This record gives sequence, structure tokens and C-alpha cells, in this order.
Amino acid sequence: MINPKQFFPRQVVESSGNRWDWYLLPLFLSLLIMLSFGASQMARPYQIGEQLPLSLDPWWLPYYLMRTTLRMFFALAASLVFSCVFAALAAKVRAAEKVLIPALDILQSIPILGFLSITVTGFIALFPGNLLGVECAAIFAIFTSQAWNMAFSLYQSLKTVPGELQEAARIFQLSAWQRFWRLELPFAMPGLLWNMMMSMSGGWFFVVASEAISVSNQNIKLPGIGSYIARAIEEQNLAAIVWAIGAMLIGILAYDQLLFRPLLAWADKFRFEQSSSETAQSSWLLTWLRRTDKLQGVAVAGTKLLERSFTIFKRDYDGTSIRARQNTVPGNWMRAWDAVVAALVLFAVWRLALFVHAEVGWGEVGHVFMLGIITLTRVIVLIGLAALVWVPIGIWIGLHPRAADRLQAVAQFLAAFPANLMYPIAVMIIVRWHLNPDIWLSPLMVFGTQWYLLFNVIAGASSVPTELRYAAKNLGLKGWLKWKRYLLPAVFPSFVTGAITASGGSWNASIVSEYVTWGDTTLEAHGLGSYIARMTATGDFPRIALGIGVMCVFVMGFNHFVWRRLYSMAEDRMHF
Repeated sequence: MINPKQFFPRQVVESSGNRWDWYLLPLFLSLLIMLSFGASQMARPYQIGEQLPLSLDPWWLPYYLMRTTLRMFFALAASLVFSCVFAALAAKVRAAEKVLIPALDILQSIPILGFLSITVTGFIALFPGNLLGVECAAIFAIFTSQAWNMAFSLYQSLKTVPGELQEAARIFQLSAWQRFWRLELPFAMPGLLWNMMMSMSGGWFFVVASEAISVSNQNIKLPGIGSYIARAIEEQNLAAIVWAIGAMLIGILAYDQLLFRPLLAWADKFRFEQSSSETAQSSWLLTWLRRTDKLQGVAVAGTKLLERSFTIFKRDYDGTSIRARQNTVPGNWMRAWDAVVAALVLFAVWRLALFVHAEVGWGEVGHVFMLGIITLTRVIVLIGLAALVWVPIGIWIGLHPRAADRLQAVAQFLAAFPANLMYPIAVMIIVRWHLNPDIWLSPLMVFGTQWYLLFNVIAGASSVPTELRYAAKNLGLKGWLKWKRYLLPAVFPSFVTGAITASGGSWNASIVSEYVTWGDTTLEAHGLGSYIARMTATGDFPRIALGIGVMCVFVMGFNHFVWRRLYSMAEDRMHF
């Protein structure tokens, strides 16, 4: 798939051409030193109950920013590996798809605090006497906020690979691994990169919860921007919050220029078109890298080593793909697998019915389902309003590379802005003007998740083939006809992916947006999220489990009856 010689095309190097190696060498050495230092701090000795130093002095913010950014990139790497494995199995193995897609629906609807409370003790036990256990718990919590939308994006791309490319792969007799590495992953790369950026930005939303951990009646605040913000909120230090937001902006600009912008410019060569692209982004760092000599050799050696480490996955003796093999699976085996899945589902429903009857009663179940309908209405309305705003804007940004260059970092910062910092402002406004919490707390649900729509639509619009743009222009498509026949179908698969992840994130965010507290003031909107938050505050575990279970039912049902049908439409008719 990734040829380092294409990433760094060899050029005629003058006698002074290696000066670019010397220009970039300090940058790479600085990044390597920071990585080594940060990793050493993450693995220092630590005992539960030990107080980790944390200061609100702004001079410590660069160090805290480095620690938080390292956690987020470790989680991003794990999310990328998970997404590749998940998407390949779900898109190619029909039996696995029936289990994995509903499982992903459930996972994205489980609150991040649920993952953290379950895993933190296990990670600490895995690394006794070392801070690495707590760090792994924080990284895993960030992973749960990053992985799902990346997995959905890659799955959607693998399901919509153009037929002519699949036919070419069959003609060249590519194996399953070769098809994935040289065709499917490159085709999915532009959309995957935009979702990686969204995952990084989305991780900032949960960084406060992931770095301020409670375990064994102990509060552990790992050094980082999230714990800095948490302490600033506790002390109501507005100046410290402003300093933290400034540090976040600097960090986002740094990794945008040093990582994502070069990757997006490089990934333009994977666009599916025959003519040269007019929507390619530019990157000063990628231009510099292409002028180096020694660094190119390092990249070539590293890529060859990576490919050799995947040798075990290249073994495919009959030369056929997984997709071709699944068509040869006997129907009896598929029916047997369906029977096993159905039996497990029925067993789970039976156990759930016994639990509900014994612990909470059926009247409570009916009440919770009504609350779920209220929250579902909020999610549908908010996603619809967000789509009306961000779909046109995303299409415009994706079709104008200069605008994308200027607005990319701004969009990342807005997506990364912790939505929970807006909650105190919302509380003060609602109390001051005596507004209805059922209405005016609702926008907080989509404040941090609307960006999934924007980033996915930008990815879809930037991947529109240039030939298609020329065809629409030559045919004179204008007005609503242009939107109906050209623009909306072009971004529809990406929009569905963004809508699924945005709606799942909105359900998750309802727990903290329908039940908001600032000081002694608590505002509550009727809904499933406020029910779960209230039961969590009182420690009523059976009702917490009931609320989360009902939320999973709503998310899975809506995804199955709405989003999956739209996915099928995108696979069959609305992709290029």
C-alpha cells in the first residue's frame, strides 16, 4: 500500500541538497527526546494513595500538554489497529458482521465512565507499584472515545470500494492481505485521516474524566491538561482555565502542522480519479521532507521493516480473497451460526427479564422507556439541525482546498474544546432568564458531537473525483438539481458514518448534559440521560444498569432500522 518512495520521491540532490536533512534533524531529535522523556515519566514507581504533584502555575502547562498529547497519540495508535481489524472482519466476513456491528453500536453508547470504572482496577493490578497501570487506564478511556468513529469510517469505505477497482484486484489475483494493503486501505485513507483528526479532537472532550480517576476511595490526578482543568474548575480559577485553553490551542496547531496536514497532503494520491486533483492540500513539512536525502533512507528502511513484520498475514495459498471465500461457505453453516446468535440473544433477554422483574419492576421499565423516547426525540432533532448547518459548510470546505488549509486547525480546535466548560455558562444563563431546562439544556448534547458530521462530510467532499466535478459543471447543474444529483449523493456515505457516530455520541453526552451541576445549582431535563446521572449520584446500581441497557436498546434499534438501511442505500446506489 504505502510506498515510501512515493511519500518521499527521490529528487536530484545538489551538493548542498542535504541541508534539508540538517534543517529537519533538530525537529525530529526534539520529538524523539520528548517521547522518551514522556514515556519514562509514565512508567515511574507509584503506589495507590501517593499524591502526584499538580500545580496551576502556567509554567507547568507545556509539560502537562506533552503528557496529555502522548496519551492521546498512544490511544490513537491503538484505535487505528482496532479499526483495521474490526473493519476487515465486519466488511469481509458475513457471520462476523452480524455480531460486530451491533457490538459496536453497544460500545459507542456505553458511557466512558463505565469503561473506566471497570478497567482501572485491572490495569493497576497488571502493573503493581508502577504508574503505568493508571496511565494505561487513562489511555484506554481515551481509546474508547476515539476508536468507534474510526472503525465505522473504515468499515463504510471497505463496503463502498468501486466495482472497477475490485475487478482489477481479481484480475491481478491479489490475495486477501494484498487486497486490503494495496487497494482497500489506500482507498479508505482520506476519510480515515479525517476521522483520526476527529478522534484526536473528540479525545479532548473526555480528557478530564480520563486523567482524574477515582479508585479504591482514592482520587488520582495524572499530570496533564485534563487534570489541570479539573483542578481549576474545583477551585473556580477562571484564569487557569483560560491558560489551559490557550495551551490546548497551541498543541492542536502543533500536531496539525507536524502530523495531520502532511498526512492529508500525502493521502491525496490515493484519491480515486484519473486526472490530477484540484482539491489537494499543501504542507510545508511534507515539501521539506521530500527534499531530504538521509531521512528518506530512514523512512524506506522503517517501512520495509514494517512490511516484513506483516509477513505472517500475507500467507494466502490459494490466492483468493476473504470476500470470495465467504461466498463458498455452505448455507447450513450460516444458518447454524444465525441460530447460535439468536440463541445467545434470547438467553440474554431472558436473563434481563429476570433481573428487571426481581430488582426494579416492570412499571419502572415503562417509565424509563418513555424517558428514552424523550431523549431519542432530542437526538433526532439535534442531529437534523446540525446536518442542516454543517453539511453545506463541510461540502464547501471539502471542495475548496485553500479554505480547508485555513479552517482545518480551527475546526480541530472547536471540536477539541471541552464541552463541559460550557455547562456552567449554560446553567447561569438558564437560571438568570428562567428558561426551560428541557429545551435549553438540549443543545449541550450535540455541542461536542456535531463535529463528527462536519469532519466526515469534509472527507467525503474532498474525495469527490475531479472528473465528476467537471461533468457536473459541463452539464450545467445548478440549484437544487445540483444538490440532489451531485453534491448530496457524493457525500452521502460519509454523512451516514458521521451521523451514526454523532448520534451515538449524543446519547452518551445526554448523561452529562441533561443533569448539569454548577456549585449548589442543579438543573435537570427530563430524559434517559438525566435518569442515569441521577441514579449514579444515588448509587442505585440496578437502575443504572436498567438505564444503560435501555439506552443500548434505543441506539441499536435506531441504528438497525435507520442508519443500516441508509448504509445499504449508500453501498448500492449513492457512491462513486
